[in-house]
Amino acid sequence: MRLLALTYGTEGDTRPLVMLCHGLIAAGHEVLLLAEGDTLGSARDLGVPHAALEGDIHDEVVALVSRGNDTLAASRGLARMARQHVPAWMRQADAVAAGCDAVLTGGLAAFVGMSVAERHGLPVIGTGMIPLTPTRAFLSPFLPRLRLPGALNRLSYTLVNQAVWRTFRGPINRARNALGMPPRRTLWRDLPMLYGISPSLLPPPTDWPADHRICGQWRAPDLAWQPPADLQAFLDAGPAPVYLGFGSMTGFDRDHVLPALLQALAPRRVLLFPGWAGVPSGTLPPQVFVVGPTPHEALFPRCALVIHHGGSGTTHSACRAGVPSLVMPFAADQSFWAARLQQLGVAPAALSPKRLDHDTLANAIGFVERAGTRERAAALGRGMESENGVANAVDLIDRQLVGIPTRQQG
Repeated sequence: MRLLALTYGTEGDTRPLVMLCHGLIAAGHEVLLLAEGDTLGSARDLGVPHAALEGDIHDEVVALVSRGNDTLAASRGLARMARQHVPAWMRQADAVAAGCDAVLTGGLAAFVGMSVAERHGLPVIGTGMIPLTPTRAFLSPFLPRLRLPGALNRLSYTLVNQAVWRTFRGPINRARNALGMPPRRTLWRDLPMLYGISPSLLPPPTDWPADHRICGQWRAPDLAWQPPADLQAFLDAGPAPVYLGFGSMTGFDRDHVLPALLQALAPRRVLLFPGWAGVPSGTLPPQVFVVGPTPHEALFPRCALVIHHGGSGTTHSACRAGVPSLVMPFAADQSFWAARLQQLGVAPAALSPKRLDHDTLANAIGFVERAGTRERAAALGRGMESENGVANAVDLIDRQLVGIPTRQQG
């Protein structure tokens, strides 16, 4: 079958979908992926056909952060993004949907994918790396971590999903009108949903619909990656280092946060990935090696500890590597994953960039270096080794599409 997959977001949104597309191609499907241009490196590496959606996610994230971290500011930032890009995303997706047999959609482009599928009469399957399906088991990942009764947990998803829909509804309906489609008044319902989430990290809630499935991490196939010579020399020169990197997070005081962490970690060896925040001012300690983008699946097993922001992809890769985490969440679902790792006993309470005093950091580092913590992390990694999230998702997609006639290719 010919499938259209689309998403819009950072590397953490695109890369897992690339892995799913790669698995679908290996299973005999034709797939075209639409995503943000700078996040398509893994698609190029794996030979997944792709095209870039309009927009620059780096500038979008910087603009969002500049508006502050509160919910109202984020909502305004998303509204601006939707107004600016949804019309082009709709045109781009509509142009390539003809001749397709189904649509996979997620991220900030999810409603675009649903609309294009509706226009062409195609089945649509939602994809995600963050739980969006209402459940009594836990609060929406996009809200502060609170202990609430199950009914309120479930209600929180309705509130969050409706808020996102209100943000996108106007731009979506104007773009639908340009394609001759009627306006959409309400959210789509009763769509199947597949999650690239490990059941070892998040067991499937018992109150989810049968076609909302946790598949396992959508990760890269095992590749024969070799570190560059200078990185290999650093890895060989001493004990396993600490990985420190916050990926696409920006807007925090790197000249306070990163030096405070490096000082607390001394004399441990550190791999510092500056990411979008950049390298802190001043001279770095001699035990610190600055590393560029590297495949987490290959690098993290060579580390003793991973300090990260709590994005879904990084969280999964750290856990599958069998090493503990220190998590400093900044936005969105990151506090959810930080709390989940704390519950599993492989990380202490989440760190805050506003509280990096000596005692707090010493206690956090002490926790991850306990034998019990390391044993729990190793056991979690072993459990995830047997999971094949891509194969599970491909099988579920095939089952969803059974009986759908393949369209004639022009």
